[in-house]
Order: sequence, then structure tokens, then C-alpha cells
Amino acid sequence: QVQLVESGGGLVQAGGSLRLSCAASGRTFSSAVMGWFRQAPGKEREFVAAIRRSGGSTYYAESVKGRFTISRDNTKSTMYLQMNSLKPEDTAVYSCAASYALRTTTAGWDYWGQGTQVTVSS
Repeated sequence: QVQLVESGGGLVQAGGSLRLSCAASGRTFSSAVMGWFRQAPGKEREFVAAIRRSGGSTYYAESVKGRFTISRDNTKSTMYLQMNSLKPEDTAVYSCAASYALRTTTAGWDYWGQGTQVTVSS
């Protein structure tokens, strides 16, 4: 069992930066693949980024590649999403998820957090 809690969301101007955190409880964090997702109002949830257990491999949606960086600290059971050069279209609720297999879509993830709101003003 893994419980996930996101933090770090807020209001930022276009071009600004935010760093999201996803704190996990449970003993299986280091064995889980972790991912970030987002859902804008009126839209489907979409994949943002994923990171393998060791942190050695990362995967990104094309829309965030080069601007967002996913990372994890297994000693702290925490995953991060550094978001730079934010755009108004990045506005969404951002959620983290855990899985025991690598996935780059929204399907099949085993555990989800509640989400944190990110709003980017123009």
C-alpha cells in the first residue's frame, strides 16, 4: 500500500517556476515507478512525466519536454516536479501516482494522490 500527498502548487505568472512534491508513505516507494499527471478544467487527465525506481530513466509528455524535470529521492520517499517557463496552458490540478510497472499513459497506475492546483496567469 502506498499513500501519496502532493504539495507545492499555487499561482504563478507566465514564465515563472514552481516545484511540486509528492510525499509517499509505505515501504514500497523505492520499488515503485512514479508519475505526474494533470487535469485541466473540462479536459481529460493527461500524462506529464514518469520516473523509474532508481531515477535513472525519465519520460515526458511532448508538451512539457525541456521545461519540466521529474526527480525522486528514495531516502525521503519523495518525488518532485520542477516546472520552469510555465505557460497559462499548464494550468491544471497536478496529481502524482505510483505503479509497479512503467507506464506513460494514465491507465493502470495503482495509487493516486489527491492533487494540487497549479494556476499560471498570463
